[in-house]
Amino acid sequence: MQLTEKHRQYWRKNLNITAILLAIWFVVTFVVGYFARDLHFNFFGWPFSFWVGAQGALVVYVAIIAYYAWYMNKLDIEHGVDEAEE
Repeated sequence: MQLTEKHRQYWRKNLNITAILLAIWFVVTFVVGYFARDLHFNFFGWPFSFWVGAQGALVVYVAIIAYYAWYMNKLDIEHGVDEAEE
């Protein structure tokens, strides 16, 4: 099966957004977590390192999932591969 240029563009955009979101995930999970102990200031009455570990990372993960779902739905419609509602 030959891929058309439209399919290649769709796949390229899909890979690009996946790479960007994975980079954000990596930074939030490993980089911020690694340096969290060095963050010695209060954030809403709690130590910032605690907030990052307990709340901040989870908020970012949910935002990544929501953005990916929204973006892929938009991309599906743009390229004509969306799921039609019955």
